[in-house]
Amino acid sequence: MPTIHHTAIIEPGTEIDDDVTIGPYCVIGPQVRLGAGTVLHNHVTLSGLTTIGFDNEIFPFAVLGAAPQDLKFDGEPTRTIIGDRNQIREHATIHRGTIGGGGVTRIGDDNLLMVAAHVAHDCHVHDHTVIANSVMLAGHVIVHSGASIGGGAGIHHFATVGRLSFVGALGRISKDVPPFMMVEGHPAIVRAVNTMGLVRRGFPERTIDALKIAHRMLYRDGQPANEAMEELEERYPHIPEIQELIGAVRRSGQGTYGRFREILRRDNKFRAPAR
Repeated sequence: MPTIHHTAIIEPGTEIDDDVTIGPYCVIGPQVRLGAGTVLHNHVTLSGLTTIGFDNEIFPFAVLGAAPQDLKFDGEPTRTIIGDRNQIREHATIHRGTIGGGGVTRIGDDNLLMVAAHVAHDCHVHDHTVIANSVMLAGHVIVHSGASIGGGAGIHHFATVGRLSFVGALGRISKDVPPFMMVEGHPAIVRAVNTMGLVRRGFPERTIDALKIAHRMLYRDGQPANEAMEELEERYPHIPEIQELIGAVRRSGQGTYGRFREILRRDNKFRAPAR
C-alpha cells in the first residue's frame, strides 16, 4: 500500500502504485499516474496528464505537468512523461507539451535535475543527464544522454545538446551543442573535448585522441568545415563517435541560426490570446 500523508490533496482518478510515498501538503491532479517506489517530499504539485515511472524522488515545491508558458496553448490534452530513477530537486519545474511540438514533454531515466531547473514544453531530456541549479531549457530543446549542463545556463528553444557534452555554467546556448564537446561563454562557443566525461564512462584512449584531433580541425585550425569533415570521415571510418560528431555538425549547419531543429517548427507567427 502507498504511504500518503493526511494533509496531501489527491483528486479522484489519480493512479498510485504500491510502495509510493506522498508527503505533507502535496497536491496531485486527477490525471496523474505514479509508479512504484516513487517518493514525493512535501509540497510537490503534479497536474495535467502526467505519468511518472518507478523509483523517482521529487523534492519540495517541484511542479510537474503544469500548463506550458506558451501563449498559443489553449488547454489541449498534452502530456508530461517522466521515466525511472530520476531525482528532481527543490523548485524544479517541468511543463507539459503543446500540440505544435508533438504534445509531450519527456524526461528519460536516471537524470538529476537540480534546484530551480526549468524544463519547458516539448523538451525531451534523455538518460543519465545532469541539469544543474537554475538551468533554463526553453521549449522544444533536446538534451541527449550523458550531457551535463552547468548552473544558470540558458538553452535557446529548438536547440540540441549533444550526447556526453558539457555546457559551462552561465552559458548562453543559442546554437546546437556538438556531442562530446565542452562549450561555454556568452554566447557559448566550443572550447575543448569533454575528456573527463568520456574517461569517466570508459571511452578508449584512441577514441578520445581522435575526438581531440577532430576538435582541432573543426574549431581551431581555421580549415573549412566541409573539408575538415571529409578528411575526418576518411581518417576515422571505424570510430562511431567521430561519425556522430560529424553528423551533428552537418545537421546544425543545415538548420536556422545553427539550430537544426529550428527548421521543424510549425509556427513562426505570434498568435494573440483570445479575449
